[in-house]
Parts: sequence; C-alpha cells; structure tokens
Amino acid sequence: MKFSYNFLQTFFEKKLPHPEKLSELLTMHVFEVKDLEKLEKDFVFDIDVLPNRSDCLSHLGIAREISAILGLKMKMPEIEIKEEKNLKASDFLKVRVDNFNDCQRYTARVVFDIKVEPSPFWLCSILKSCGLRPINNIVDITNYVMLETGQPLHAFDFDKISGNQVKKILVKRAKKGEKFISLDGEEYELDNEILVIADQKDTLAIAGIKGGKKAEIDEKTKRIVLESANFNPKRIRLGSRKIDLKTDASIRFEHGMDPNLTEFAIDRAASLIQKIAKGKVLSGKIDLYPNKVLPRKIFFEFEKVKKLLSINIPKNKVVEILQRLGLKVLSEKKGKFLIEIPTFRQDISLEEDLIEEIGRIYGLERIPAILPTTVLLPAKKNLDIFWEERAKNILKEAGMSEIYTYSFISQKDKEIFKFKELVEIENPVSAEFSYLRPSLIPNILKAVEKNQRFFKEIKIFEIGKIFPGIEKKEKRMLTGAITGDAFFEAKGVVDYLFQKLGIPKVWYDEFQPTPEDSETSIWHLKKSAEIKVNNEEIGFLGEISPKIISALSLKDRVVVFDLDFEKIISLASEEVIYQPVSPFPPVIRDISVLVPKSVLVEEVLNKIENAGGELLIDADLFDIFEGENLPEDKKSLAFHLIFQAKDRVLSSKEVNEIQEKIIQALENEGWEVRK
Repeated sequence: MKFSYNFLQTFFEKKLPHPEKLSELLTMHVFEVKDLEKLEKDFVFDIDVLPNRSDCLSHLGIAREISAILGLKMKMPEIEIKEEKNLKASDFLKVRVDNFNDCQRYTARVVFDIKVEPSPFWLCSILKSCGLRPINNIVDITNYVMLETGQPLHAFDFDKISGNQVKKILVKRAKKGEKFISLDGEEYELDNEILVIADQKDTLAIAGIKGGKKAEIDEKTKRIVLESANFNPKRIRLGSRKIDLKTDASIRFEHGMDPNLTEFAIDRAASLIQKIAKGKVLSGKIDLYPNKVLPRKIFFEFEKVKKLLSINIPKNKVVEILQRLGLKVLSEKKGKFLIEIPTFRQDISLEEDLIEEIGRIYGLERIPAILPTTVLLPAKKNLDIFWEERAKNILKEAGMSEIYTYSFISQKDKEIFKFKELVEIENPVSAEFSYLRPSLIPNILKAVEKNQRFFKEIKIFEIGKIFPGIEKKEKRMLTGAITGDAFFEAKGVVDYLFQKLGIPKVWYDEFQPTPEDSETSIWHLKKSAEIKVNNEEIGFLGEISPKIISALSLKDRVVVFDLDFEKIISLASEEVIYQPVSPFPPVIRDISVLVPKSVLVEEVLNKIENAGGELLIDADLFDIFEGENLPEDKKSLAFHLIFQAKDRVLSSKEVNEIQEKIIQALENEGWEVRK
C-alpha cells in the first residue's frame, strides 16, 4: 500500500528522518518497505502492511508506528466544526439498518450549501502521491480522510435521494437479480448475499465497495449526506468476490475496521468540507451503534519479557514503550501490569502479543543470538507418516513413480465408473470437481491417459484419502497402475511391497463375480483377484474392464492394484527375521491343473504346499486360462514350483519324487494335472 512522506510529516512538528532512513526503520521495526519512489516533491513508500494490522492501512496508523519507534510526539488531525444550531440532521435524514451483524455501526452527517469545485493543490498532490485521481473537492475530501484515518467514507447528493424533505436511507441486502449502475457507469447484477445502501426506491451504493450513479456528487450538488460505517468484513469480502470488484474501501473493510473510528473520521471530513467547500454542517449526527466495542484489558507480567525475549529491558523502558504504542497502563503491582488496549489495535489479545510489541519497538536486532539450553526431545514417532514413507520408498525401488491427483471427480467419471453413493460438492470450482472421490482409480487412469502419448510403459501409484459416502468413514488407499499385459508384474510388485513391510501369508483369491458385477464392475472379470491376509480382504488386483478402457480412450490394457492402506498399516511390522540365502541353486518346474471353475486358487495352492513339504519354497500362480480347447465348466491354473535346499544341491530324482507327490495329491481331488 502507498504512503506519502509529505503526508506523514503533517503528523509531526519535528522533521522526520530522510525517506531512505525512515524506510529502513519501518522495515526493521514494523513492516517491510518494498519500494521507495521519488514523485515530484514527495517520496512514496510502498509498505507491505500485515493482514492483522488494519489500523496501519492509513497514514495515521503508520504515523503512530513512527512515533513509537522514534519517540516523537505526534499531533492528531484537527477537527473544527461550527454546526448550524437551527438545523438538525435528524430532521432531514432517517437511517435504518436491517441487520447489525452486517453493519455494526452506521454514522451519517448532513451538510448544506456546499460549493463543488476542484480541490486545492495540496489536496490533489496527496491523492496523486497515493495513486488516487482527484475528482472534485467533496469526493477528494472523503478519499483524503480515508487515506488519513483508514476509514472509508462516501458522500451522497441529498437532493437525488428519493423522498421529500426527510430522506430515508436503508442498509440492507440486495434483491436477487437486481441491476446496479456504479459511478463509473459499469452495470452489476446483485443478489441477496450482497449488502447495499438504498433509499426508498433504488440502490445508492454497494456497501463498502462502490458508490452508485443515482446519488453521484456533481457540479450542481448543493446538499450532501456523509456516510461513515463499519461493515462486516466477511460480508464485504463475499460481495467483492461475487461482483469481481476490489476497491480501496473494500480492501480496508475486508481487513476489519475499528467501529469507534467512524465518528472521528466523519467529523474530520465535515470539518474539511466546511473549510474547503464552505458547507453548513447541520447539528448532530445519525449514529446507529447498538453493540459498542470497548477497549480490552490484558494482565501482563514483567518477568515474562526476559523469558520470551532472552534480554533484560528495564521496567521503566517497558512502560515507556507501551505508552508510546498508545497502550494505557492502568495499574501495576509487584511486576504485574493491567494494560488497556485501544480498540484500533485488534491484533493484540494475549500477553505474548504485548511482549512481541515491546521486542520489535526496542529492536529485535538488539537481542543477542543465544544457543538454547533446554533439552530438545525428539518428536514422537508418527506411525501413519512412517509407514506411508516406507511404502512409497518400496514402490519406488520396484520401479513405480508416485503421483498426486485431485480429491474430486466429475459427473462424467460417475457415469463411466457407475458410482452410486457419492459426496457431492455444494459449490464446485468447476464441473470436473463435482464429487469427492470414492476411489483413487478414476484419477489414476486419467493420469495414464494423459501420459500414454509420452511414455511406452507407465508404472504409477498414489497414496491418498477416499470418501466412500456420506455415512461412511474416509480412509487412505494405495493404488497403482501398470500398462500392458502386466497382471503378474503387478502381482510381483504387490508381493514385494508386502514382503518389505513384513506382512506374511498374503494370498490371492479368484474373483467370483455376481450377475450385477458383470454390469457394473470396473474389473476384467476373468483377470482379477482379491488380495487377502488371514482370510481378510486387503485389496484387489486386476486388469481394468475393456468398457472402461474404451470410455477413457486408453491405448493399452491397464492392470491396477487397489489396497486398503489403513489395513496395511495395522499388519505391517518393522521386525524382520533374517533368513540366510541358500548358496545352492533352485530348481523350477511348471505344472498346469485343470479344475472346475468353482474351485478357488487358494484351495489348489494349499494342496500343492502341503504335499511339497520343506523343499518346496514357493508356488506361484502365473496364468489362469478359460475358453478355447477347454470344457465350459473348467479352467486351467498354471504354477511355477520352486524347489531349493539350504544344505545341498537337489538332484533331479529328489525333485521328481516331490513333484509326483504333489501331482498325486492334486489328482486325488479329481483334478487333471498337465506337466
């Protein structure tokens, strides 16, 4: 925000430091000065005022800070008003506020017999330095007082307000679809979320944002109504966003203004109008302020200054700093102070805030750098984060790449994947973000679609939250995708992940689809399996349905594993039992088993492992076949059988005997074995 050096000088009788020096002091003690520019006979500071310091969105606020930093005596703006005793403002103006949550305070004055003309040179210079264009003396005075005090004001042409002798102003919400023409001729469509200032017929201004054309001040204006109000910051922010318009006034209101500033600012403006435009100020003010804001009081212990700042500041210096900041020391007993905080300092609410104020005015650069003497305890281990990072690193070791996707899906996604229970977003930023995602799979597949033209092979994964439905609890899932004929490659990645996480006894159960599944499933029904641990389903592995592949314009087949990460965390273990690697080579044999379609893979594996004994170290399913050359009610399961001993090289005779034992066990079940 821009501030004029010449304007700041008007608050002090003593000459301020050179602008460059003052810029350095402000940066060190209060706000960063981003830029300093020489403009004709003035210097302009571009100061980055912090969001919680609405009191410093004015020259008065910055002058207070300069006064506190330098210890200079400051003079307040002069207010000299000679009111017309025979004319009362209340006889000519009535104000009604519909909701004091929208407008905490509304103050108005009436001024007659003004002379509208160009502003004097000094006033125009100040406005130009701060980036405002001079218009006429009335409008310029309201802008000047806003720059001076921080309080936005507005002037209405009294005679253009609907009504006879007594005018009525209403502070209310706009009507939905109502059209409004602003001072610069722009048309805006309003709704009932936007606060407006209106007369009995029309809207005069969008409250706190922009004045309207109807009651505009022009060269024919003789009588005016001055407005100085305190509007709800949230209401102004909402209105500004809805009509896509930010102004100097709305920026100040959005940061939250001191409601006790309205009266001072309107009196200052009336005083200047009387002096510059020769207006007659009617006696009294309209001031609607039902819930007065009073200064808060904070207890403050002197001993805490040293504890928090690690420096000894004399007690009398602490008191002096507090007083220079405009804070009142009401009492002091045994190092405990009772401090009154003026209402313009809305950012001070805690004892620690006061100590921070003392530190910055005293000079943070004067606080010595001291190494901490306390014992730093390591943070408690967060198992959720630990296992998430562990899983990510394991998958990266397996050649997968991590991605991040949005937590939303579109209406189109809902239709493609046939999702039913979805959490709908009330105000989505776009049609692509209509629902919270019930699965990571849609966005993973869309990531594949976007990248398929750049990469021949894609291996990606994501760990993130899903939202199954309004009545269901959100949970974290781990989902990965590999393109191509990659069912067993994906299975290998899942096996590697579980092995590294210390999760034993993982097995794959053949997916038994229902008639409904054949219509709605996203999986290829003959190339998918449930992943289980101890008979509990922990996830799913399978090729994506050709219907989904076609709907998403995917060029290749995609295999996906979808794992319940919450269950994985509950099963994972850091303890790993070391098993020495056998120095003797393994022997691998393949067999194929023809079984009824109703037989589960797990049943076959159990028979193989029980018959194989200790020398069979692994039995791995690598193919499931149904279709041509097989009976309709049969399927073929192909397994790698891996034999290995820890103390010797296995002979062909030993392996053949074990293999025959396995075949015999399978044939005893009535299954046909092919070697």
